Amino acid sequence: MIFTLPLILLKFGIMQSIKDIITIDNEILGGQPVFKGSRVPIETLFVHLEKGISLSEFLDDFPSVTKEQAVAVLEIAEKVLTSKNFERLYETSCPRSVSVGTLRN
Repeated sequence: MIFTLPLILLKFGIMQSIKDIITIDNEILGGQPVFKGSRVPIETLFVHLEKGISLSEFLDDFPSVTKEQAVAVLEIAEKVLTSKNFERLYETSCPRSVSVGTLRN
């Protein structure tokens, strides 16, 4: 069985909630996932956090994103990345000829 992101999200019962939080529309930033009701890419949240910028500062920078939306995106990422099925998803997404060590370099 091939495990895809939608199957994992469905398993956790968060498929519908994703559509309440995230919009993917070719008319908005060329289809890049954004926070629903905004033009703020989801990626921006992770870039801010990677740079050490707090969630509060992110929310100040992007007032069209609610705290609930940002926390929900983080919860979805946590559920997906800590799922027992994530390894299967990971394995099916990597070319057979690429080793994990190669990806880390």
